[in-house]
Amino acid sequence: MLENNLSQLEQLVGALLQENKTLQGSNATLTKELQTLKEENETLQLAALEQEELHGATAARIQALVELARAGQSAEAAPNQ
Repeated sequence: MLENNLSQLEQLVGALLQENKTLQGSNATLTKELQTLKEENETLQLAALEQEELHGATAARIQALVELARAGQSAEAAPNQ
């Protein structure tokens, strides 16, 4: 009986060691993927900030052109009055 219990215990320990090895491999893979995704996220955030700056500059230029066009229309309308 004791021999049987020891044999079962050895099998369980072996299975646990194998499962641990598998989980460590999965953990290493997930850690690498996480790092890659963090770097990609940082890159995307920087790109988003750059786009936001460009959109702000474009909006400011469009607003200046609209104001210039309004001023031009006002100047053209003034002599006719």
